[in-house]
Amino acid sequence: RVQVVESGGGLVQAGGSLRLSCTVTGLNFDEYAMGWIRQPPGKGREGVGCRRWRSGHSYDVDFAKGRFTMSRDDDKAIMYLELNNLKPEDTAMYYCAVGGYDYCDLEWFGNVERFGYLGQGTQVTVSS
Repeated sequence: RVQVVESGGGLVQAGGSLRLSCTVTGLNFDEYAMGWIRQPPGKGREGVGCRRWRSGHSYDVDFAKGRFTMSRDDDKAIMYLELNNLKPEDTAMYYCAVGGYDYCDLEWFGNVERFGYLGQGTQVTVSS
C-alpha cells in the first residue's frame, strides 16, 4: 500500500523560510515522477514543481523559480521542498505528489492528481 506523508508546514512571517518533507512508502522512490502541488485558501490546486530524478526531467512553475528548491534524500526516501522568501500569497496547503506519467511538465500536475498518489497535505501560513 502506497503512503505519502508530508510534514514541516507552519506559520512564518513574510520573508521567512520553511522546509517541507515528504516521506513515501510502498513504492520505489526512484521509479516515479514526484512533485508538489498547493491549494491556497478558497482556490483550486496548482502545481509547484516536479522532478523525474532518474531522467533528470524537471518542471517548476514561475512563482517557485528562484525561491523554492526541491531535493531528496535517497537513503531515507524523503523528498524536500525548501521555501524561501515566503510571501503571504504562498499561504496554502502543500501536497506531495507521486506517480502520474513519466515526464515533468505543466500537465503532469493534473495527471498525478487523477492517476498518482497525494498525501494529506501540510499547511503553510505566511503572515505579512
